Amino acid sequence: MACASRLAGFLGRGTIDAMDRPIAEYTDLLRRTPAVVDALLKGLPDSWTGTPDVADKGWTPRDVVGHLVTGELTDWLERTQRIMDHGTSLPFDRFDRFAHEQRDAETSLDELIDRFSELRAANLARFDALVVDSDLGRRGLHPSLGEVTLHNLLATWAVHDLDHLGQVFAAIAASHDADVGPWKAYLGILLRRDEPSAVAG
Repeated sequence: MACASRLAGFLGRGTIDAMDRPIAEYTDLLRRTPAVVDALLKGLPDSWTGTPDVADKGWTPRDVVGHLVTGELTDWLERTQRIMDHGTSLPFDRFDRFAHEQRDAETSLDELIDRFSELRAANLARFDALVVDSDLGRRGLHPSLGEVTLHNLLATWAVHDLDHLGQVFAAIAASHDADVGPWKAYLGILLRRDEPSAVAG
């Protein structure tokens, strides 16, 4: 009974926090991503991390982490600041999705992971100091998508993490595609590499 009461209290607090501070729903996830990347990738040999997620123009885990670094350097906080300072009067700069290719040519995966962790921590501290919940309705201007809200931007930052974490898992699995033999028929993460519609969802 006491355990159930404590659980109900915990869930109640979580619900209240989520309603009172919607920013926290996103920043809590954003704080977790560097630890996931570190635990999953750091120290893994190239035999696990040297394969792209898909054969045609795919990305290796190193590419993904480099891309996440670029987002921390030039995207999320820069666009947040642009919204806060200029609203829709000054559009965002275009995001270079491939900036990591030349910039990180001599940088190891482990070094990129550390850089990502440092930048994410600093950016979340800046975000917390810059934005309050009442700011989430503020609007900015995306160069391709048109008007977006700060809430859209924050949600996209979090879901962008999840998108690329999925890509990392797919790349790691791809490195041992041939090793699983006939069991590949049961492994959706590998089947999707060859035909994205092969597995529902």
